[in-house]
Amino acid sequence: MFIENKSQVTKYYEIMNKIYFLFSLLLMLSLASCGSYGYVRLDYPQKPMVVLPEGINNIVVLNRSLTKEEDKRGEVLESIATGEIAGSDKLASDEVIKGAFDGLQNKSHLNIVIPDTLRIYGTGTRQMPDKLNWERVASICNSAQADALLVLETFDSNSNILRSAIADQVSSVMTTGKPNLRLPSRVRVDVKSYWRLYDPVTKSISDHFQQTYYMDFDLVNDLPPVNALHETAYAAGLDYVSRFLPGYYRVKRDMYKKGKGKDKRLFDRGWRSTEVARWKEAIEIWREIAEDTNSKSAGRAALNIAVAYEVLGETNLALQWAQQAYRDYGDKLGRDYSKTLLRRRNLEF
Repeated sequence: MFIENKSQVTKYYEIMNKIYFLFSLLLMLSLASCGSYGYVRLDYPQKPMVVLPEGINNIVVLNRSLTKEEDKRGEVLESIATGEIAGSDKLASDEVIKGAFDGLQNKSHLNIVIPDTLRIYGTGTRQMPDKLNWERVASICNSAQADALLVLETFDSNSNILRSAIADQVSSVMTTGKPNLRLPSRVRVDVKSYWRLYDPVTKSISDHFQQTYYMDFDLVNDLPPVNALHETAYAAGLDYVSRFLPGYYRVKRDMYKKGKGKDKRLFDRGWRSTEVARWKEAIEIWREIAEDTNSKSAGRAALNIAVAYEVLGETNLALQWAQQAYRDYGDKLGRDYSKTLLRRRNLEF
């Protein structure tokens, strides 16, 4: 920019000062506005991977992954070939059932029933057995007073310690011409399971799932820990039944930090209560403001109460207060929040 004289210079700086002042004022207003808002993060539910038909609440579970005692020859040969301890799968497969049982305990409306006779015989290998006939399924469900039958159809385990050691030695010989003296320090134990969930009412398979699950362990005296297989099998059971449970992801909920007019100090006290996780106390404080129709902070208080109830897991109450925030006070956050809560309630009920 070319400036001819001092008056132009003065005028130029006056203009620039005004622009700077206006910019600073806008920035201050923006910061003040942002200072009126806060937020909280909480878990938002997702639909389960498997949504079961209505009416299925009690599920009886059976272990069909074993063979009859007199027909063990094939199983022992397979155990030797894969590096298993012969008979280890017999005990570990029951751990999968235990994991499934614990995985649903007090976590949903679903309930696992363990029958008096837990085991029925199948192939005892990874070979898939035929489906159970529906008369037998209905009989088992009736005896256990269950709505569906969950069957562990196959179960097999192995570890990679032998394969890993051989692969390391072969690689070392090919690369350096001599074996590797370093021994493996960790082992991976994996279990392979196949599950079927029989619905006797519709005579259909509500879920069938081929599962591979593994865990890594540190070697103890060059051997896997004694409980490595059982831990892996138990965790596999937990992992499978998680298919029937809702998932969660973190979401952000906007709130008001500041009130208006005569209730500013009281509003602030409610916000400070949330900062120390005293949500019920904050609700009582904000309720006093929200019920005063003459308060300039009533809509903000109603919105905050809605968020507080969602934090406490009371979705219906949260929805009522969010709707009130918009319906009675025209709070736009309340309108958008109501739609979000309606979606959440549809997931939960």
